[in-house]
Amino acid sequence: MSEKPRVSLAVVKRLPKYYRYLGLIADKGIIRVSSQELSKITGLTASQIRQDLNHFGGFGQQGYGYNVEELKSEIEKIIGIDKSYKAIIVGMGNIGQAIYKYRGFNEASGFKIVGLFDKDKNTIGRTMSGIKVNDIKNINKFLQKEDVDIAVVAVPADSAQEVCDILVEGNVKGIWNFAPIDLKLPKDVVLENVHLDESLFTLTYYMNNLKDYPGTKN
Repeated sequence: MSEKPRVSLAVVKRLPKYYRYLGLIADKGIIRVSSQELSKITGLTASQIRQDLNHFGGFGQQGYGYNVEELKSEIEKIIGIDKSYKAIIVGMGNIGQAIYKYRGFNEASGFKIVGLFDKDKNTIGRTMSGIKVNDIKNINKFLQKEDVDIAVVAVPADSAQEVCDILVEGNVKGIWNFAPIDLKLPKDVVLENVHLDESLFTLTYYMNNLKDYPGTKN
């Protein structure tokens, strides 16, 4: 049996966009939607949408389109948000606190923050929305007790690799990295980097090279 082709990063990055728009459509009480209608909403071509979804089975019916709730449910399964995840945040500076306040991190969405860590003496011991900030020195013991799935790393670059080594040793399965450094991790630990400067520089590039901007129609 031939191995299933690897899904490209571009397709994976578009799945959350489909999920978000399907949620908006469902909230309006719309039961079914065509790829052409999704195209108008998302800005992607109908052909691209069909190709993306066909990687996972298609889900649509010719002449009918897609059942909104069913497709939304299928995408939930594909991107794994039909499950629950325990998460911790390491580094409770401005970025760490902003992420902690992010509404996507709550039990209703499947992501539950179970621990907060920092090394600043003025921050350690503070209670934020019911969770006390722990000393980062205690993170090993915490990971031994809690089965943590995701760690948000929002520490300075010079300590990020050391922190991540500890997280890997503690069997954390995925790291959402906000530190401005490229980390070295084993292949079985998933890493997603969020480099704010790269995102900002991408913005300024497109501002100065509008012809290259994906949203620009020829």
